Amino acid sequence: MIDGDRKILIDTGMGNKQDAKFFSHYYPHDTVSIADALQKLNFTVEEITDVLLTHLHFDHVGGAISKNKDQYLPTFPNATYWISEPQWNLALHPNKREKASFLSENILPIEASRQLKLISIPLFASKTQLQEIHFSPNISCYVVNGHTQGMLIPKININNQSLVYMADLLPSVGHIPLPYVMGYDMQPLITLEEKEIFLNEAVKNNFTLFFEHDAQNECCQLAITEKGIRASKVFKLPNKLA
Repeated sequence: MIDGDRKILIDTGMGNKQDAKFFSHYYPHDTVSIADALQKLNFTVEEITDVLLTHLHFDHVGGAISKNKDQYLPTFPNATYWISEPQWNLALHPNKREKASFLSENILPIEASRQLKLISIPLFASKTQLQEIHFSPNISCYVVNGHTQGMLIPKININNQSLVYMADLLPSVGHIPLPYVMGYDMQPLITLEEKEIFLNEAVKNNFTLFFEHDAQNECCQLAITEKGIRASKVFKLPNKLA
């Protein structure tokens, strides 16, 4: 996302630091390096000014740090790495269930690089709306806690339309029905509440949803049906928003 003079990258995938056995557990598909993916868009890793990380689970942050011989270094040498403060604190002191998702080689080098910026999250309590914080002129972020504490869900203004990067609040189209909550969620009942609030707002405001974990469906819009809120249109991003 280019926002003014900033080139902002949201999440970085699993990266390629781990061995083949590690990746065999997760079945990555159509995998390319971040550098190659950016090159297709005529960008380089050096041009990225900001890396906005929704959370620090390895499949979202792995590409933020690269291994060069025995050194772990930021993939984006000129970027500021943005992480919510609650998520950072959790990653440093994880609960026993979530500990395996936070890999030290993905996290500690960010701090050591001095490129880390923490996003403070003010106290907020509401049963009817999600907390929303400002990030840049055309990006705000919902703050959700069901999947993991302090996860950020970026909402991007593109040509006066709202594109929402769903991270792990709604990892796929299949997770749109309210009861369909991931086993990976730390607080599934909180996820359920957050999903319901978000889906109602998304329908009301005709949001476009972008899925990070759906191998078949890239984007969708929503509609109210007799079975509840469901995907009404499924499409690829370039065909809908330019």
